[in-house]
Amino acid sequence: MGLTAGIVGLPNVGKSTIFNALCNGKAVVENYPFCTIDPNHGIIAVPDDRLSRITVYSPTQKVVPPFLELVDIAGLVKGASKGEGLGNQFLGHIKDVDAVVHVVRCFEDKNITHVEGSVDPLRDISIIETELMLADSDTVQRGIDRLSKAAKSGDKEIKERLMVFEKALEALSRAIPIRKLGLSPSETKDLSELHLLTSKPVLYVANIDEARVLDDGRFVKSVRDYAVAEKSGCVKISGKIEAEIADLPEDQRPEFLATLGLSEPGLNILARAIYKLLGLETFFTSGPKENRAWTIPQGTTAPRAAGCIHSDFEKGFIKADVYRLEDLERYKTEAAMRAAGKIRSEGKDYVVMDGDIVFFKFNV
Repeated sequence: MGLTAGIVGLPNVGKSTIFNALCNGKAVVENYPFCTIDPNHGIIAVPDDRLSRITVYSPTQKVVPPFLELVDIAGLVKGASKGEGLGNQFLGHIKDVDAVVHVVRCFEDKNITHVEGSVDPLRDISIIETELMLADSDTVQRGIDRLSKAAKSGDKEIKERLMVFEKALEALSRAIPIRKLGLSPSETKDLSELHLLTSKPVLYVANIDEARVLDDGRFVKSVRDYAVAEKSGCVKISGKIEAEIADLPEDQRPEFLATLGLSEPGLNILARAIYKLLGLETFFTSGPKENRAWTIPQGTTAPRAAGCIHSDFEKGFIKADVYRLEDLERYKTEAAMRAAGKIRSEGKDYVVMDGDIVFFKFNV
């Protein structure tokens, strides 16, 4: 599937409730399972209304949305970096993902014990962040020890990498996550081999009480302010409500949402936010058998995008015919768009843009 996001948080914050709702609250499309691949992996669909808009003018037998992969990482506890609560294993799982979705408890519930004894979102964020920074410090220190020995040879490149490692360790010692350092591309590349936990982009998910779906309250506000200060995203969601929605038949969901004053499930907003967090974009293919969204990283060239469909498309790439949804909605048909010069032929250097509708031409 490519890039993945890991869901983290303290125990009993509603992390798994949200994960399960994301994985089970959709109908299965084609052969992608929406429940677990293994005990803590799931594939979810990302709602995109552009598919239905394309289908208005390009009727088809099947519509396939974009997907992304999530990993539900068991609750971290204070001391995880020293092995508490199987911490080393769980921190290793975070190392394997490309972005972090941090679920924070913003609801009171006497029936659900808080591991720290009270609800305090900023304290909880700090606990997780501290454990990740402590783990990163150990990783960087080991890297420094290794490079220090190698640097004795006088190799200039090794010395420069050592300086970057030392810069990272100094920041971590001052409780500054790596993602906040504003590293240059070369510095980022030097540190990439370490797979540092705090280098990954973060999305904060404020898990709220059912009564708070239409207003933030002080807990959510504190999380939003924290996210804004570090230039991260924040999504508010009620895991309990989303679980109820996921259990409803599809045709009953709009009425239930309307009673809550909501226009769509919070999971839709969350899925799109995770997609953005991972730096993913969507292009579309359209035909009588299938209208389909394909997931690619930003900056993907046309041949690489073609390879998402089939490796033969990339190997034998000739060109790509590209048009935009706005032009399809204006001109209604492919013939009219061609007559108006709105279908472009692009070559191997073309970088596919989010929302492009593409027909690949290839030879094998």
